[in-house]
Amino acid sequence: MIVLVYVGVAVVLASAAGMLRSRALLTRLHLLSPAGTFGAPLIGAGLAIGNGWHLGTAAIVLTVVLLAVTGPVLQSATARLVANSEGLLDEELPS
Repeated sequence: MIVLVYVGVAVVLASAAGMLRSRALLTRLHLLSPAGTFGAPLIGAGLAIGNGWHLGTAAIVLTVVLLAVTGPVLQSATARLVANSEGLLDEELPS
């Protein structure tokens, strides 16, 4: 259980370190995606297993599920908005 937390924290720290080195916004979004889709669920699973099953664990699981579901959608929408504002999208293609 504690191994899951350590692996999740390592993923989040590696993503943050990569993001700090990058200059372009789209690259930063790409490098931060593992933190929300892989690191956070690992940390949440480790905390849920370590705490046992009670109301606090339900809150942890709910938070992790919401983050895992909404994170990629928000990153994709942000990337599309930036690409559209920088003129990287073809206007004739369907969205």
